[in-house]
Amino acid sequence: MEFDFTPIWLTIKLAATTVMVLMVLATPLAWWMARTRTRAVVLVESIVALPLVLPPTVLGFYLLVLLSPEGFIGAPWVLMTDTTLTFSFFGLVIASVIYSLPFAVQPLHAAFEAVGRDPLEAAYPLGATPLDAFMSVASPMAARGYLTAAVLSFAHTLGEFGVVLMVGGNIPGETKVVSIAIFESVETLNYPAAHWMSGGLLVFSFVVLVFVYALNRQFPIKVS
Repeated sequence: MEFDFTPIWLTIKLAATTVMVLMVLATPLAWWMARTRTRAVVLVESIVALPLVLPPTVLGFYLLVLLSPEGFIGAPWVLMTDTTLTFSFFGLVIASVIYSLPFAVQPLHAAFEAVGRDPLEAAYPLGATPLDAFMSVASPMAARGYLTAAVLSFAHTLGEFGVVLMVGGNIPGETKVVSIAIFESVETLNYPAAHWMSGGLLVFSFVVLVFVYALNRQFPIKVS
């Protein structure tokens, strides 16, 4: 039986791209959430956590509306690039970043809270600017949070289905990721292919969870 590996490589590409974007976006957001004293942080935390409780199809529907050629985000994009965000790989990246945002922000938030204020305040009298203190003190101390956030975000993106289907559809080589390929294999009664891909995701997800739980037991977070 000839097997098409394209959905696997496309899924890995999507997950890797999503993680890189999330690390850039989640770091300042998690840092602000850990340091701010405003009550508005509760509202921000709730918005960030929404993908954890919303059905993926609901989130995917509203993203489809926003990213469509007539949507608030999609329409200006079409005017600027003459391409659409929906049913494209770039559109999948945007949807994946939003869908996996809590899996990046929450570990980083906990890690930054664990750093506390004392190490940073000790760095300021030595001439460190806030950016210097963050880069040389807070970030190294939060390294486990970064690792956990990256691993969980990568694994979560691999298993996306509802959001991917709503925003990207099923375009071979462009938006047909592993979860869509599994669904298509089941629909066409190609159970061997479905078993192969599903088993791979199952094993990978289990290994990720073992890694994260082992890491948390070895280096438990202690909030100062």
